[in-house]
Amino acid sequence: MRILIADDHAVVRRGLKQILAEAFKRSVFGEATNSQEALDSVSKEPWDVVILDLTMPGRSGLDILKEIKRERPKLPVIILSMHPEDQFAIRLLKAGASGYMTKESAPEELVGAVKKAVAGGRYVSLALAEKLASLIVHDPHAAPHESLSDREFHILRMIASGKAVGVIARDLSLSVKTVSTYRARLLEKMSMSNNSELVHYAFQNQLVESRSREMGTATRKE
Repeated sequence: MRILIADDHAVVRRGLKQILAEAFKRSVFGEATNSQEALDSVSKEPWDVVILDLTMPGRSGLDILKEIKRERPKLPVIILSMHPEDQFAIRLLKAGASGYMTKESAPEELVGAVKKAVAGGRYVSLALAEKLASLIVHDPHAAPHESLSDREFHILRMIASGKAVGVIARDLSLSVKTVSTYRARLLEKMSMSNNSELVHYAFQNQLVESRSREMGTATRKE
């Protein structure tokens, strides 16, 4: 089996490789440290499965997933993230992911997810399966952000991370006017009136990392 591990932390890549090497003997592993390396590797080499970190340097994990699926529609991609599955999993599964796992998951869960994905199935936890079942009928208690499009959701997270409209426009190769339109649309959908409310909501629902954690990570990297 050929397994591509895409994560910007060397320790995480090594740990994932050790777990999977024990379960899948004679497997071949590849590594990517950012989103562009992941895309380049998928484009150039034949992988059986990709383990993709949701938040690597560069483009968003959702955008990378969509591009991978356009390039290789049948290639299984398992998303690995520090964010709770109830905040991101459904959106990513709809985009084509073969599974969504948090980094707190047990090693045997990862092995099981890879086996299921390679066999053509999708891995979901019991809790997520129940949530998916509830979506078969309209859920009046669904979180406000679940009504957002993928682009609106991405911009919500960027605003909550402290990025100005001009910076978001540059990062996404959009005009400032277009970003402002998306912002107005998501405010309306979520029944909010300003960025402060969006930021509070995003942190309360764990859609972005806390600023204290981000600062700690930056300090460690320095």
